[in-house]
Amino acid sequence: MKIDIVLQMQELFIELRAHLRLNIMSYDYSGYGASTGKPSELNTYHDIEAVYNCLKDTYGIKQEDIILYGQSVGSGPTLHLAARLQRLRGVVLHSAILSGIRVLYNVKMTLWFDIFKNIDKIQKVSCPVLVIHGTSDDIVDFSHGKRLWELAKEKYDPLWVEGGGHCNLETYPEYIRHLRKFVSAMEKFSIQKPIIKQRSSSGSCMTGVKHNKCLRFGKK
Repeated sequence: MKIDIVLQMQELFIELRAHLRLNIMSYDYSGYGASTGKPSELNTYHDIEAVYNCLKDTYGIKQEDIILYGQSVGSGPTLHLAARLQRLRGVVLHSAILSGIRVLYNVKMTLWFDIFKNIDKIQKVSCPVLVIHGTSDDIVDFSHGKRLWELAKEKYDPLWVEGGGHCNLETYPEYIRHLRKFVSAMEKFSIQKPIIKQRSSSGSCMTGVKHNKCLRFGKK
């Protein structure tokens, strides 16, 4: 049975669009919902690149008008793309992970077989980064969000939701308020700050916010 992530998030997308006044593009990972293929770390990277290319080539959206949004495991493909695109408007990390192994074990070094190595990729992101995390997250510890914010080059005021869990932060009133503040700041940012020259790369999703539904890690 396939999980339709986009369908599950539909009500939230409608609410975000109304409150933030922007366009949203979301997608199902390979092997989920209407998407074919098999779920894998590499395929999530191909998926987000395909969505970005669709925005760029089909809809004519420039990366300067894109805010990437990744939740939980979705922070992996989000930072993968953000590390490759140097002119993005911004990035939102919601209940994000430092890496796959670090969700389960408190390791100090990044192991070669680890997945979604966000702890390394966050340092390559040039645009402003907003980190949102619940202080009572029992799936991805609050320390993950705190460390990602510390490592970000362009830090935006984080939102630490007191008592918030892993998949309920959008139910707190400060969630929408802080997102609205961030989007408003990014609108001014694009006008006032010179655009960083893009590095040549093969990397290639979202006009507005990209919001991935969390895929829960099981803990032993």
